Amino acid sequence: MHDDSGRGCLVGAGGLTSFVGRRQEIAGVRRSLSASRLVTLTGPGGIGKTRLALVVADRVRRAFRDGIQVVQLASLDDAREVASAFTSALAVLDQSNRSATQQLVDHLGTQQVLLVVDNCEHVLTATAELLAELLETAPGLRVLATSREPLGIAGELVTVIPTLSVPTAEQLHDAASVDHSEAVQLLVDRARSVAPDFAVTDTNRLAVQQLCERLDGMPLAIELAAIRLRTLSVGQVVERLDRRFELLTGGSRVARPRQQTLRALIDWSHELCSDDERLLWARMSVFPGGCDLTAVEEVCGFGDFAAERVVDVLDRLVAKSIVIAEHIGERVRYRQLMTVREYGAERLDELGELPVLRRRMRDHYLRQARSMVERWCGPGQHEMLATMRRDHANLLAALEWSLTTPDEHPAGGRLASFLRYHWIAGGSLSEGRRWLDRILDVLDGDTVERGSVLWVAAWATLLQGDREAAAVRLAELEHVAAVLDDPELAAHAANWRALYHLFSGSLPTAIGLYHRAVRGHRALGSTGAVLTAQFQLAMARNFQEPAGNALETCREVLAVSARHGERWNHAYALWISGLQHWRAGDMAAAKQAATAALEIQRDFTDGVCTALVLELMSWIAMSNQQADDAAMLGAAAGAVWHRLGTSIDAFGPHITADSLRLAQQVVETVGAERVAKVTQRLAHLTKAEAIELALEIDAAVKPTTATCVARSCPLTDRELQVARLIAAGLSNRAIAENLVISPRTVDGHVERMLGKLGFASRTQVASWIASLDESGDEARAHRAPAP
Repeated sequence: MHDDSGRGCLVGAGGLTSFVGRRQEIAGVRRSLSASRLVTLTGPGGIGKTRLALVVADRVRRAFRDGIQVVQLASLDDAREVASAFTSALAVLDQSNRSATQQLVDHLGTQQVLLVVDNCEHVLTATAELLAELLETAPGLRVLATSREPLGIAGELVTVIPTLSVPTAEQLHDAASVDHSEAVQLLVDRARSVAPDFAVTDTNRLAVQQLCERLDGMPLAIELAAIRLRTLSVGQVVERLDRRFELLTGGSRVARPRQQTLRALIDWSHELCSDDERLLWARMSVFPGGCDLTAVEEVCGFGDFAAERVVDVLDRLVAKSIVIAEHIGERVRYRQLMTVREYGAERLDELGELPVLRRRMRDHYLRQARSMVERWCGPGQHEMLATMRRDHANLLAALEWSLTTPDEHPAGGRLASFLRYHWIAGGSLSEGRRWLDRILDVLDGDTVERGSVLWVAAWATLLQGDREAAAVRLAELEHVAAVLDDPELAAHAANWRALYHLFSGSLPTAIGLYHRAVRGHRALGSTGAVLTAQFQLAMARNFQEPAGNALETCREVLAVSARHGERWNHAYALWISGLQHWRAGDMAAAKQAATAALEIQRDFTDGVCTALVLELMSWIAMSNQQADDAAMLGAAAGAVWHRLGTSIDAFGPHITADSLRLAQQVVETVGAERVAKVTQRLAHLTKAEAIELALEIDAAVKPTTATCVARSCPLTDRELQVARLIAAGLSNRAIAENLVISPRTVDGHVERMLGKLGFASRTQVASWIASLDESGDEARAHRAPAP
């Protein structure tokens, strides 16, 4: 029998190999079987529907007096043979001339049995009709079916089986993290059957992650890939995945033919599709990153296959598990597994439609990017950024085609420049700069397109601290603006030349240029550009002029942005306001502004603004004598800077001097060793995790428990919760699941707790909690113990 850990050897439940993962799916299917007499597991071929159904059946066997029966339909070529396949599988002994259906009705009439009906998709109608009659006449019957599309019977509960969980590159940051991914667990398990010493190491872990990701966590594909590890390294398999249909062969000789090679598996799905479904499957392969309905209609709906027909055919592809529909709030995105998409790409190439589809996709995203810029100064900014992030792979594919196709370079330049907020605010700063530089290498002449790319490239380059390269771009921009006598390019030339001087420490020159840029943007009615120039002007004033000038400029930005429902510039103005209050010694006002800016970043996760606000919050904490918090906030800022590929040094000598001075104060207060430990522990924080950690630290500074009044209070309520869960033996990951927070937020709480209590390990925390419980002195939880 299979054990409840999700691993172990199956007997009579799908083979001799161990069953890996699927805890949530097993529990969900069991609940569905309790609620409905017909449960259908759907999903693409190779996803593991059959194996999961057999494991679930094995788990619930005791609930059925007459046991479990399995009906395999994969070998049927004629739908008229479905009922006979059932009678054969159930060993119905009846020599009369009654129909097979009637024999089944009589046989199952009083039985309490679970039927596992496997591979229904190619005989769907006949199977659905038979099961409908059996369920109506046999009240003790329950059915667990597997099919690439639902049976469509009243009362059917459909469970879509997902791919195995695949780690991101960040999650697999060391070899020990392998156990958190079902796909990696399966790869390791199957690889050891052909290479017993196989293991995930720090040397091959990135290749393991890439292999599982590019195989979409599809169990059959992973098992076929594992066979190749008999003669190839993981990296060599990854290098050959562009020929996956030739590479992933050689499955079990006793498996069904279509499960011995990946191509045969996908061929089977293709044969079950209509001509329209095959056409849309092929055309949708142009999207490497999934897409929304509008994109499918605009890009794929043309010629004899009109856009109006897309919805109906797309629905059928979703039903057949060729396309996966993912619900994100009220939005739905559609994607194909990479294996399915590459198969479709082969068909698209045969149709000769690839150039047409590439151009249509590029033009679609060019319209989307232009619309984003036009609507930027208003509500909905973070939703637009989120949409662009989801379409990131599609955007890069559109840019690549534009750069490598003659006569498409100007359109590629327009797309890259319109993606300015995606690059700068959307978290793709380094990648954006690379693409902008590539476009400038092929885009010649004094044109508006080149001028637009130049100023966006200068902006990105300045944020990366490469002022020398930015100066080259700015000189070109000023030349193009003058040749074309273009007021918009001239305003941007002044704006980004001002930023160059601000980051170089030439504050008076920067301030003068910002005034010119504001006048130019305002004359063109570019309110968003005015706000951006103004918050940068406020930053320059923060270091150069009396405090009131910077705050006055910030107040103007805050008022105008609030009136327009604009929040991106608003957050930066809050940061600068907080910076000015901190410099003036008003820590309460500084903290209020910084917290408000960080709350906005919960939606935006703009890396630059997030890192700057985290830096400021660290300085505020240090100024308030909260050195442990300052160390953690500084480490969180460092993690975000690292992901961006830049640092606070890029923002000029004045703010860099503040950063160095406060960092030194933290080291002198808590010690270099502790700072190093915290920095290492939090180095893998994502932007979202860093934001949540900072907001929790901010909320935890004030005591919230009545017992803390009028006495020393080293632990907050949340830290005390974490301490008790440590004492209960929970790991940081388990604590995170218990408290519904991220594991890295728990890491941060543990670090702060150890610092406050003067302990070196979690064991000491557990012992301390145990001593409190033994004495019954709950109040002692809020007094500092002796280190």
